[in-house]
Amino acid sequence: MSGSYDDSVGVEVSSDSFWEVGNYKRTVKRIDDGHRLCNDLMNCIHERARIEKVYAQQLTEWAKRWKQLVEKGPQYGTVERAWCAFMSEAEKVSELHLEVKGSLMNEDFEKIKNWQKEAFHKQMMGGFKETKEAEDGFRKAQKPWAKKLKEVEAAKKAYHAACKEEKLAISRETNSKADPALNPEQLKKLQDKVEKSKQDVLKTKEKYEKSLKELDNATPQYMENMEQVFEQCQQFEEKRLRFFREVLLEVQKHLDLSNVASYKNIYRELEQNIKTADAVEDLRWFRANQGPGMSMNWPQFEEWSADLNRTLSRREKKKASDGVTLTGINQTGDQVSQPNKHSSSLSVQSNTVQSVQSSYNPFEDEEDTGSTVSEKEDNKIKNVSSYEKNQSYPTDWSDEESNNPFSSTDANGDTNPFDEDTPPAMEVRVRALYDYEGQEQDELSFKAGKFATFTLKYLSKRRKAGDFFSLQVLFSEVTCFSGSCITITPPNSASWYPLFGSTDFQAVWNMLGCL
Repeated sequence: MSGSYDDSVGVEVSSDSFWEVGNYKRTVKRIDDGHRLCNDLMNCIHERARIEKVYAQQLTEWAKRWKQLVEKGPQYGTVERAWCAFMSEAEKVSELHLEVKGSLMNEDFEKIKNWQKEAFHKQMMGGFKETKEAEDGFRKAQKPWAKKLKEVEAAKKAYHAACKEEKLAISRETNSKADPALNPEQLKKLQDKVEKSKQDVLKTKEKYEKSLKELDNATPQYMENMEQVFEQCQQFEEKRLRFFREVLLEVQKHLDLSNVASYKNIYRELEQNIKTADAVEDLRWFRANQGPGMSMNWPQFEEWSADLNRTLSRREKKKASDGVTLTGINQTGDQVSQPNKHSSSLSVQSNTVQSVQSSYNPFEDEEDTGSTVSEKEDNKIKNVSSYEKNQSYPTDWSDEESNNPFSSTDANGDTNPFDEDTPPAMEVRVRALYDYEGQEQDELSFKAGKFATFTLKYLSKRRKAGDFFSLQVLFSEVTCFSGSCITITPPNSASWYPLFGSTDFQAVWNMLGCL
């Protein structure tokens, strides 16, 4: 920045004209302002880049959150896919805005920073080299003219003072003529002062006019020199203005996504995805998978069998047996069934308790057969382990033992008169302990207190001694009527025996934490 000059001291500035002494400082200050404006523009671009980044992050978070909500929600079919297309659009637009942020910072911001560094050179004593050069140029161009202007001001001041003194002398002389007390000598002195003041006026006037003429003669050169320095400043400022215009156009291109081909494709694809939504197709799908179009295991006639009433001996009850699985579910009352996304399985064994996946889908028209144990069943597993510790199983058990409950001879050595090749399955009624709303397609929904009938069939061949039966549960928690009895059919045998009596079956469900 320019400082105060001695040349301007005592010079009265009558206007804010550039030609007045010292008024070139505005032009010099513009150079400093140019450096500050570069900083302002960089800060402006940096803030916009930060906004682009935050907006991109918000789009991504919004898309992730709503994609999960829609996928887990009740919407289905083509409308669900059309809805999710908005999340895909947001993710793609988020990537574009991150690219905008990168362009603003890596290209535009850096470009301004580098230009500023090249255009402005700092001095060790402070300020910029360009500012000092402009200041020195104006000072040199104005110094001669300012000096003459100072002389003109001094001559003018002396002339005005002489005129004032002349007027006072004339006034005293006029007044003395009317005063009879004054002697002739005093009157002569007053007349001499009047004469002298007139000569001073003429002399100062001549000097004043001369200095003013010299100032007028120096003015053209002064204006030329000032114009030259000013034009240098104008050229420097022109470079800055043109550079700013160039940068602003580049920023506009980076911000204008309407001209980006990929941006147009995003909304073209979004429109196509929305137009593919077909209400008729969705209704048809729901009818086939959730409505009257679903398959149904309608009740069929079943013969009565005496085996259903037979009970095992105490020794036979302690023998290990093959696994059973729940293979059919019949809803009762006003209970509503729908596919759920999570089902659970419990496996009860002599030494270990582990979760298993369901190998049989009770819904014949569903594809998802996987099932997992929920964290809520951890307490059940602990109960199972403690139950197993109290059980005693023979270690030398084999298929050939005479007390094998699944052989063709019963515990008393008699041949089982009820041998059948394919016995009917056994149905067991269960009651839900609490309300549960299915979250996935392969899950069921239950209402507290509602009943369901489950059909149990023989699952696999018997295992080694000490194994226990595996019950695969396709919902969270149920309880069985105390009077129910599970019956299975052993392999290659025409006889089939009750696996558990009412007390034993209830004990199993107590062990699982279901009663």
